[in-house]
Amino acid sequence: MSGSFRDKLAQGVVLFDGAMGTMLYKKGAYVNQCYEALNLSAATMVSDVHADYVKAGCDVLETNTYGANALKLRAFGLESQVEAINQAAVKLARAAAGKDVWVAGSIGSLGALIKPLGMITQQEAEAYFRPQIKTLIDSGVDLLIFESFADVHELEIAVGVARILSDLPIVAQGSFNDKSETAIGTTAETFIREASALAVDVIGFNCSTGPAHMLALLEKAIKLTPKPLSCQPNAGFPKTIDGRNFYLASSEYMAEYAKRFIQTGARVVGGCCGTAPKHIKAMRAAIRALFPGQQTIAPACVAEKKVKRAQETAVAEKSRLGKQLAEGKFVTSVEITPPRSADATATVEKCRYLLQHGIDAVNIPDGPRASARLSPMVLAMLIEKQVGIETVLHYTCRDRNIIGMQSDLLGLHAAGLRNLLIVTGDPPKMGDYPDATAVFDVDSIGLTRIVTGLNQGQDVGGNPIPTPLSFLKGVGVNPGAINLDEEIDRLRQKIDAGAEFIITQPVFDPGIFFRFRKKIQDILLPVIAGFWPLVSFKNAEFMNNEVPGASVPVPILERMRKKGSGPEAQQEGVLIAGEALRAIKDSIQGAQVSAALGKVEMAIAVLRAGGVLPKEA
Repeated sequence: MSGSFRDKLAQGVVLFDGAMGTMLYKKGAYVNQCYEALNLSAATMVSDVHADYVKAGCDVLETNTYGANALKLRAFGLESQVEAINQAAVKLARAAAGKDVWVAGSIGSLGALIKPLGMITQQEAEAYFRPQIKTLIDSGVDLLIFESFADVHELEIAVGVARILSDLPIVAQGSFNDKSETAIGTTAETFIREASALAVDVIGFNCSTGPAHMLALLEKAIKLTPKPLSCQPNAGFPKTIDGRNFYLASSEYMAEYAKRFIQTGARVVGGCCGTAPKHIKAMRAAIRALFPGQQTIAPACVAEKKVKRAQETAVAEKSRLGKQLAEGKFVTSVEITPPRSADATATVEKCRYLLQHGIDAVNIPDGPRASARLSPMVLAMLIEKQVGIETVLHYTCRDRNIIGMQSDLLGLHAAGLRNLLIVTGDPPKMGDYPDATAVFDVDSIGLTRIVTGLNQGQDVGGNPIPTPLSFLKGVGVNPGAINLDEEIDRLRQKIDAGAEFIITQPVFDPGIFFRFRKKIQDILLPVIAGFWPLVSFKNAEFMNNEVPGASVPVPILERMRKKGSGPEAQQEGVLIAGEALRAIKDSIQGAQVSAALGKVEMAIAVLRAGGVLPKEA
């Protein structure tokens, strides 16, 4: 197209096209296929969509490459075709654009969380973005558009790759829900401020919401940045009819809001999901009738930096357990599984018994082996309120997304709970409900980073919270892991994420534990060893074969085999656990004993056998 995109942006309003996926679906593409692969297998279908938008009067065509990175294409077995798919997409858009329309290379997020929230490193993210971006640039796009990003950090990585490769104009857009937050909880204000610091030409919004809510986002954003802003809403919220999504906003409605966007100060308008050529045609008519509005800029807001994190509360000040650990005292805890009913009376009484016998804390697992039980969070509140003994609450990544996790954590802190054991959680398929779904937005490393952020006054989305939290953060480790080096590497990542103490899986073999302890001799965090008093030979076999992270050596299996089941077997299990505790006691700063079969007396007996608690008088 003659003239510069940047010049046009400075002089007036630029109209982008509308939805690609919606139009391909209408033309017969199956909903579960890879739409980017249609650039190769159904080129005419893609070309027809582009041609319809050009005829409708758009200034910019977006390539059909939103999900054309190797990570997303891998789900369809197409990761080796990144270059071919992106090349074909640019060729099809360029042919339809002719001399009068610019071509924008469309780039979406990777669809996986970036560290510190997820497992994808910055280097891995760069490696996924680079081939797609390079191919789009080499194939001749006029500009790049980054769409529907939820994480400003991921956007920063993608833009950084693009800037190394080219000086092409860049449009960077986030996607926001009806609460004005991205999928990870970043507010529109935070997104706009941080995106303003990136080397992009336009920042703004696309997808997620309809025009009315996007206007509200624009009215906030216009006061926060001097950069041109974009609005590409969906054609309203979709309505599901007979299993299909329909976008019901009329072309007149979309055109009216395009006017309002422009009058408010937007320089780029267009559409996203559900918008069709008829909507773009109506927007073109609206633009012809208007002069672009002037922005009301608040330059002072632009220089605002990312939220400065507060100093975490000292470990000794977080809880009684934290104070004991900080002072180097040996601590004891007993793990009690929540009941399967709503009646917590018996469990509370067991905790009272533990307090009377000098136990420092009660350890409460969260849905052990993916079973449904009384909420461990509620149980922890009841125990601390009614008994007065501190709890160490397991908090898992399995059942909640990161927004739900943050809400839980704020609530737990408000309720007075302070000690957390952060774990990934057992998958549902090994539990009572194998068809239940798991979330796993993050693993225990990512969740540790989230809690550290909350402790430093910053939420998941990078927004400040009025009062920093003060959780004591524990993490788990398996000394008997088959790949011990990998297990220790993950432990070190947890420590880098902010872990403050360590609890091990049950120790049955002191030799295995000492091998592990030698490998982490440079780690100075308190180590609390786990112990499990076996109750029968069948229990020993189960622990060895079906409990993740547990490893029962053959000699111990043989000892339990000889005892079979019953009181003698339980006594043998107590002796075995006590022997292991006594052997490693000088190498740890605490012991956590599981109350097998719910019998807290057995846990007390283990601690006595291990020389931690005094013998009965």
